[in-house]
Amino acid sequence: MSTVHGNLSGLKPDQLHRLGKTYRRRVSAHEVLSAELAAYLTGLSHEIKRQIGVLISRGGVVEDVFVGDERGVVIPDLSRYRLGRTALRGVRMVHTHLRNEALNQDDLTDLALLRFDLIAALGVDAGGRPGTMYLAHVLPPNPDNRVYEVWAPTSFHALDLHLSTFLHSLDEEFSRLRSNHHVNQDADRAILISVSEKHRVVQEESVTELRELAASDGIVVLDTVIQRLQTVHPKYLLGQGKLKDVVISALHRGADFLIFDQNLTPGQTKAISEITEMKVIDRTQLILDIFSRRAHSREGKLQVELAQLRYTLPRLADRSTALSRLTGGIGGRGPGETKLELDRRRIRDRIALLERQQKTLVKQRHQQRALRTRHNYPVVALVGYTNAGKSTLLNALTHNHCETSNQVFTTLDTASRRLRLLTGKEVVLTDTVGFIQKLPKGLMGAFQTTLDELNDADLLLHVCDLSSPTLDDQLRVVSSVLSELSLTHIPRLLVLNKSDRVDSTQRDTLAYRLSGIAISALNTASLPPLLEAIDNHLQTCAVDALALQNT
Repeated sequence: MSTVHGNLSGLKPDQLHRLGKTYRRRVSAHEVLSAELAAYLTGLSHEIKRQIGVLISRGGVVEDVFVGDERGVVIPDLSRYRLGRTALRGVRMVHTHLRNEALNQDDLTDLALLRFDLIAALGVDAGGRPGTMYLAHVLPPNPDNRVYEVWAPTSFHALDLHLSTFLHSLDEEFSRLRSNHHVNQDADRAILISVSEKHRVVQEESVTELRELAASDGIVVLDTVIQRLQTVHPKYLLGQGKLKDVVISALHRGADFLIFDQNLTPGQTKAISEITEMKVIDRTQLILDIFSRRAHSREGKLQVELAQLRYTLPRLADRSTALSRLTGGIGGRGPGETKLELDRRRIRDRIALLERQQKTLVKQRHQQRALRTRHNYPVVALVGYTNAGKSTLLNALTHNHCETSNQVFTTLDTASRRLRLLTGKEVVLTDTVGFIQKLPKGLMGAFQTTLDELNDADLLLHVCDLSSPTLDDQLRVVSSVLSELSLTHIPRLLVLNKSDRVDSTQRDTLAYRLSGIAISALNTASLPPLLEAIDNHLQTCAVDALALQNT
């Protein structure tokens, strides 16, 4: 006999046995509840003075039986009934109300959060017989933004509803609206959330960047939620009540993800995931997912996997659906402690192996750099904010065809090409991964071998997007990262790219204020002044180095 869940303390063996026999009952697919099962539940509920709930599949099978107290029930784990791509869960929830009362707000919140086919409260009359029937169901997206509809109360025996036909039409309406609103049905859909004590303008700029990250990862953004709070909730960020409202709205709009602009602690991820089965990720996880898609070289893939595992390990004890996107199922709910420890050990072993492989790559890079030194090739490294146009500039200067796109983090793998200056002098031009605000420190650590290339550079070309509305912030972020990498001693030349996107007055003003060279990587006619500046800087560096040797 299947297990009865919930508040069973104090019940007699005979009562427990009769509760268990509820699983044997069958309901027609065309009715919410059979008259036989309704009388059985109300009579037993009246006897034990507790609410009784059942989950019934569309095929009419009683899937779960659970007992509450006189005021409510606690719904058991629903992991068996995954939502997937469907709007409804495929089971209906029916429970008794001892005082024949209507559905309350908790019932309706459960309906909206858990996406039952419908929720029903069956009133118990004074004699323990079925009384009034109260029904509600979720609504497809609509102009009024109504999440659910509550039906008018009716006597159980007077209820006239052909359930299978009703649910079929509801499914079709959900599917029709989803196909109308989303061109790519296979794309993930997300709600972006920012919760911070910072000014709203600052949050909006950060969320705009988060939207670009999501687009780069192939995610369709349905909506954004920005909350400025005096104090961020330590567990849920924006408070449990508001979080439930956001989750209900996200589910109503067909979202698969909640993406937080703030990096979540393991405890916060766990707490939020206990409220919703939607995937919950933060900015770091989104960046990691982009990196995992974009890394092509063996070294790039190694560095991304290392960063992912370092991120996952401390969160393994608080496993949830939030990790499934990165770990391919390691983050599933409900494993035993033995399995958990096994996963931890495997991840630690894998990290150790990757770190050994990384050390080997470091040695190989040292050998390559030594070879360049023997050939006396100066190294010029491109650095800058992501999507500033570094790879496009590399292609324009060296007549190459490295991958470019108008998306963040197109380049993850280091690319080095030979560049001939106007004087005929040859240098090595190196492209590196772009920087971004709130760049995870673990990610910087994993990409240390790539960033080590910058240590041997004779000149850094700091490429920025002159047309960006957050130009000053991006310049600050890049300078901060270079400082963290202890690269401030290397000469730097500021390259103001995408100057074709601003008017000439703004271009000249910014070039003067920032002491940079305005170019457009798409217009080769604008590049000679940059080549000349590179040559002059390298000559100055060579003179300074010679003077230093003679002192």
